[in-house]
Amino acid sequence: MEVKIYIPHPALQPYVVNIMTINAVLPNGMRHVVTPYPPAPFQSLIFYCKNPISSSLSYSTDFVVQPISILIGPQLSRVNVKVDQQLRSIRVDFVPGGLYRMMGIPMQELFDCGYDATDFFGNNIRNVNEQLFEIEELETGKTIVENFLMTQLNKVKNILPFDAAIGLLLKNNGHMSIDKVASLSCLSVKQFERVSKERLGMNPKLYARILKFSKAYRLREAKPHLKWIEIAYEAGYFDQMHLIRDFKVFAGVNPSVIEQQLLATPLRMQKDILI
Repeated sequence: MEVKIYIPHPALQPYVVNIMTINAVLPNGMRHVVTPYPPAPFQSLIFYCKNPISSSLSYSTDFVVQPISILIGPQLSRVNVKVDQQLRSIRVDFVPGGLYRMMGIPMQELFDCGYDATDFFGNNIRNVNEQLFEIEELETGKTIVENFLMTQLNKVKNILPFDAAIGLLLKNNGHMSIDKVASLSCLSVKQFERVSKERLGMNPKLYARILKFSKAYRLREAKPHLKWIEIAYEAGYFDQMHLIRDFKVFAGVNPSVIEQQLLATPLRMQKDILI
């Protein structure tokens, strides 16, 4: 699995964390694989070049082919991703609140689901999809996607103290008191919660839990030799039982089940996410 991470154009950096290209060819004799994809800290825009993936909810075995370009809102539930033979994709991860500022759509309206990006961006993104179908090199596709994002900057919403404060919560993997983050936002706690639901799609305490959980899950993908107690400690959990609790909430299963699912697939979907 070849992953390349690009820092976006300076004009995009207040909204976009990175643009990532992913190229993975399954081993000989392996026609398809299913990989878990639990909640991640970012809303994303993902383009599949020629080969869309299929996905299912964690409790279902019914896989549905996804759009060639898909907008991922605030995620709470794990999905399972099915890849056939090859995965070639370009993923844009937005800073917390960045997708709201670019689109102007309250994030709770996109809660816990993926959407066909053409429903939001129309012909502009259809043109991007057509260009990506023809490319040979994913780096060329990265430039096409970046140019598309630049065209969206003429309608972005202003930055607020909230955006800098929530960026600190992200940087600290959720390990800040909500009172402190609200104060840095120049908001009361109630005001902070309201703005969080609008810009993040969820209340700040839930977002902080997802940040901590995501750190633990990414550690499992990146460092499979670590014991779960070591992962719990490094991700900032009080003890292993608190980690198990969050895995049941956000991954739908115990950590040991996720471990077995990852052993069955060569793909690691989240270990390269930058925070």
